Amino acid sequence: MVLAAIPSPSRGVLHLGPLPLRAYAFMIIIGVIVAVWLTGRRLRARGLDPNFASDAAVWGVLFGIVGARVYHVITSPQGYFGKNGDVVHVLYVWNGGLGIWGAVAGGALGVWLACRRAKVSFLLFADAAAPGLILAQAIGRWGNYFNQELFGRPTTLPWGLKIDFAHRPLGYEQYATFHPTFLYESIWDLLVAVSLILIDRRARLGRGRLFALYVMLYTFGRGLIEALRIDDAEHFLGLRLNDWTSLVVFLGALAMYVFVRGPVDRDVEPGAEPPAQPATAGAPGAEPAGGVAGAEPTEVAGSAASAADGKAVAAGAVTGRPALEKKAGGASALTAEGGAESAGGGRLDG
Repeated sequence: MVLAAIPSPSRGVLHLGPLPLRAYAFMIIIGVIVAVWLTGRRLRARGLDPNFASDAAVWGVLFGIVGARVYHVITSPQGYFGKNGDVVHVLYVWNGGLGIWGAVAGGALGVWLACRRAKVSFLLFADAAAPGLILAQAIGRWGNYFNQELFGRPTTLPWGLKIDFAHRPLGYEQYATFHPTFLYESIWDLLVAVSLILIDRRARLGRGRLFALYVMLYTFGRGLIEALRIDDAEHFLGLRLNDWTSLVVFLGALAMYVFVRGPVDRDVEPGAEPPAQPATAGAPGAEPAGGVAGAEPTEVAGSAASAADGKAVAAGAVTGRPALEKKAGGASALTAEGGAESAGGGRLDG
């Protein structure tokens, strides 16, 4: 006997005249907005342009949607290529059916291309984006709720999800409530997002390792939740294909976490000057550490006599010629061909 249950929405689409507004699409859009916002803040903290988050998102979303749909069709082909399937429905993305692993692979490819064009480290961006990505997944899972899809086995637990008869899979028509796997995964994703943010604040990991940790934590939870699902899926050696994918991706992320030893990207203090760029040899005004730009080592004839006299100094000359120290009004000033700054801030032309 079911004492309580989570009700399902009666419909997942509203019509504004002839324009359908689908809740599934809205959840994805909201997730993308949150991910871009959080990633932009984290890029700014690392000294990068926060607007690059939206630039990379355009590439990531476009490639991610294509990858997600391709993965879903490959792992659940019966609805499109089976006996009662319709191949045209491959294009009906608004009806649901986006595989997360295809989204990750396609989105990663798109972001990698964006980073390559902008000359931004892909692993640095991946670390900055990891908490936002998992938050977007947490929000996007609610699209399954509005579509009444991807739920788990029947259950009588008080948080069971009511599913309309039309959405119940074959063989489960007699059951009314099912495990809300969308809710389980959404909660798990939120916990992972909070964990990543806390870890990143307290123990900044080397470049790429936070992203690897995100993948490991997500695949671990996804593997547990996947065991509850009853939707159609391809099986291999007794396990759903998604389970094998999670296992392979988890092992890959574990290897990345253990073996990748990138630099640690520290936050930039607000208002701090950006790091100095390396000076180009011979560039006007360039002053590399430990010397004067454009100056060559100069041998001063009669150096023994000059040292004894203590008056000749080889410093500050662009041409490398020794400067002369003059006493004027009790204050010394350095003169050099081309001019040099005096101790008082004035400019003396030689």
